[in-house]
Amino acid sequence: MAPLKANTFISFILLSVLLLLSGEAVSQRRGKGMLPPAGQRTDSLRVGDTLLADSVRQDTTAVAAPKKQALDAPVAYEASDSIVFTQGGFAHLYGDGKVSYPGADLEAAIISMDMDNSTVFARGVTDSLDAVKGRPVFKDGDTSYETDTIRYNFKSKKGIISNVVSQQGEGYVTGNNAKKGAGDELYMKSGRYTTCDHHDHPHFYMQMTYAKVRPKKNVVTGPAYLVVEDVPLPLAVPFFFFPFSSSYQSGFLMPTYMDDSSRGFGLTDGGYYFAISDQMDLKLRADIFTKGSWALNAETNYVKRYKYSGLLQASYQVTKTGDKGLPDYSVAKDFKIVWSHRQDPKASPNSTFSASVNFATSSYERTNIGNMYNSQAMSQNTKTSSVSYSRNFPDQHLSISATTNIAQTMRDSSVAVTLPDLNISLSTIFPFKRKHPVGNERWYEKISVRYTGRMKNSITTKDNKLFKSNLVRDWENGMQHDIPISATFTLFKYFNLTPSVNYTERWYTRKVKQDWDVQHQEVVRDTTYGFHRVYNYSASLGLNTKIYGMYKPVFLPKKAIQIRHVITPSVSISAAPDFTSSHYGYYDSYIKEGKDGVRDTVNYSYYAGQVFSPPSGGKQGNIQFSISNNLEMKYKDKNDSIRKVSLIDELGASISYNMAAQVRPWSDLQLNLRLKLSKNYTFSMASTFATYAYEFNERGEVVVGNRTEWSYGRFGRWSGYGSSFSYTFNNDTWKKWKEKFQGKKNKEEDNKEEQADSEDETNPDGTKKKKVEKAAVDSDGYQVFKMPWSLNLNYSFSVSEDRSKPINRKTMRYPYRYTQNLSASGNIKISNKWAISFNSGYDFEAKKIVQTSFNITRDLHCFSMSASLSPFGQWKYYNFTIRANASILQDLKWEQRSQTQSNIQWY
Repeated sequence: MAPLKANTFISFILLSVLLLLSGEAVSQRRGKGMLPPAGQRTDSLRVGDTLLADSVRQDTTAVAAPKKQALDAPVAYEASDSIVFTQGGFAHLYGDGKVSYPGADLEAAIISMDMDNSTVFARGVTDSLDAVKGRPVFKDGDTSYETDTIRYNFKSKKGIISNVVSQQGEGYVTGNNAKKGAGDELYMKSGRYTTCDHHDHPHFYMQMTYAKVRPKKNVVTGPAYLVVEDVPLPLAVPFFFFPFSSSYQSGFLMPTYMDDSSRGFGLTDGGYYFAISDQMDLKLRADIFTKGSWALNAETNYVKRYKYSGLLQASYQVTKTGDKGLPDYSVAKDFKIVWSHRQDPKASPNSTFSASVNFATSSYERTNIGNMYNSQAMSQNTKTSSVSYSRNFPDQHLSISATTNIAQTMRDSSVAVTLPDLNISLSTIFPFKRKHPVGNERWYEKISVRYTGRMKNSITTKDNKLFKSNLVRDWENGMQHDIPISATFTLFKYFNLTPSVNYTERWYTRKVKQDWDVQHQEVVRDTTYGFHRVYNYSASLGLNTKIYGMYKPVFLPKKAIQIRHVITPSVSISAAPDFTSSHYGYYDSYIKEGKDGVRDTVNYSYYAGQVFSPPSGGKQGNIQFSISNNLEMKYKDKNDSIRKVSLIDELGASISYNMAAQVRPWSDLQLNLRLKLSKNYTFSMASTFATYAYEFNERGEVVVGNRTEWSYGRFGRWSGYGSSFSYTFNNDTWKKWKEKFQGKKNKEEDNKEEQADSEDETNPDGTKKKKVEKAAVDSDGYQVFKMPWSLNLNYSFSVSEDRSKPINRKTMRYPYRYTQNLSASGNIKISNKWAISFNSGYDFEAKKIVQTSFNITRDLHCFSMSASLSPFGQWKYYNFTIRANASILQDLKWEQRSQTQSNIQWY
């Protein structure tokens, strides 16, 4: 037994030695480790294996004779499945392996590390369906690469990458074989550049022969050609250069080629972009054509956080059309200024400054090459601009605002400018109110005072004469002050009594005297410049109350219908002296003698036609009568809920009687009606019924006489009416109407309520449950096909007396003229990629279709197609364009358009 025990002991020792020397793998599940830097590495990690030794030594970035390259920092690594250390200093990571070194990170399904040579190799794995999972993702600094395989040296920062995908700017760079340099650059052969996010199989790409990629900087290639849907096209370039930048940088703006029949060949929108700072930039662009037309454009954006932001554009263009020396030759010089400024509301709570300027010469929009295919820009008749500043002084109850307004009419090139329009207002104050009141409020404490001052300086002229005008002689200016004093008292609990006094004063800078020149049969004016003060005042006393009436009809008792009628009658008396009398010196008269010897007396005001109208003539002693009615109804619906509807929102009438007038004391009758037909539409109508009838004077002319229409047994003469109506139809219009008339609740509202209830559902950890909305299906179980569409109709009409036609001598009425206009716009999305829109209308007076345009767009994923057509109207054109969506490839397009000046004829 002793020899057996000795042999067993010796065999156990030999077996242990063999196990230590055999170098069998030591493995661990979900292992993590740290490879120490040079000088700190222990021999216990230097175990060897020849599993991938040959493949790793084939790395072209390593020297011919591998030698150890010490690292300057530790390498962290981990794997979800296992880590296997083999002989020769290799470590193999299986299952979501991760390796990190300062400045570089690598993730892959399988990673093999040669720890002696600082080299790593990574690849993915293929499942039973031949799908590759766990493809290597390598991150070097801020640049990320997705590859099939990668062999990388941490020390030299060089590597070999197969099937690399790297996003650069708006595009992707892919390559079958690429070599990574120490400077983070990539050298590749047979690479691709595309802006299509389907980079595995892009819709289009530039096939590059040789390329150098500098991440986040640029891509430089040799010869390259375009491939669309895997079909190489005969469109090639000897080289191309794509710059990339994550921040604003200055650079050239490439021009666009254009061919125009009247301007010739040209380059447009070429120039330079200046990245001045993070708060401001500048874009300078120019257009030039072979026949002499040219344009300069400057655009700058500026912003100051929490303060303001804005945009300023300035353009100047010279348009030459026709051939020099021929009658059709013309030269147009135009300019345009656009300024938009917005102040942050938090910047200054008591002051605001804003600007919305769109000023251009009358022919700019028609001659600008960029607007030739924009019917709205060419047919625009008016332009408005404004710059405003306001300042509040809360402690003083004072506010000041100044506005500059410019209104342009393109049809006759007229321009109306107000510079400035200054307003000063003092909010309502109670000057007699006690600071420390005791007891009931005194009657005099209800007296309130307000002040409003307004100064205007304006001119109406042609745009080419604006800057040649004289401030004193051509501009009209003045100032007006209004001081109303009022109070409100309650009489007998039900009546409100409101006495008031109003004082108005005007300051003029000119006084115009008029006389009649018999020889030339014209008015002669004599203007005196200086300071002229004109004032007027008036007093009034108003009384009003409200009368409520309730009515419960006997029909439909289950509905519990109740109708409420509110009547608001009011009467007021106002008085003012006759400011046309010679005592005030505001008015004068002259004798107008015609060639036939007929003499008429013409009264006029020295200050008529200026920015503020002078006081009206005649002594005033008016009694104003008005009444307003409101009719509402409440009832129970099918759900026993109380619903409230407005039957007549307002029905009112007003008329006045001037006790001081010797002739025609009654005013015209004013009627107004307002109906709330739906939540989105309110029908409003205001009409005037003339009180005094037409009659013939001694010369046979139709004039307004002194007899009322009532004296002839007729109601007041209707002067006309104008209104507009608009409605939008869409997919849900018919369903909503049907459900409304049938009294059914909208199913979409039920779905919204269910979704709102589901929002309150939470997971056990307190987080909200993710809402999953099921796709709608039809009766056969197929998904419902929806084609979103909308149609907006706008109809406007007006009725007015047509005094161009003879009057009916029997009824003493002029015939009425009806004016109608119909405009329509709509869009339809026939699929997720196709969209169609249009804009048109019909002019009933001219009996023709107005300017019409159709637009069709098609989303081609990384490309877009658009077509516009205008077959009706003053400007007829067509335009077809296919272009790349990426801004860096803005010149990659194909465009076909009509000649701008031909105004094509349709057959």
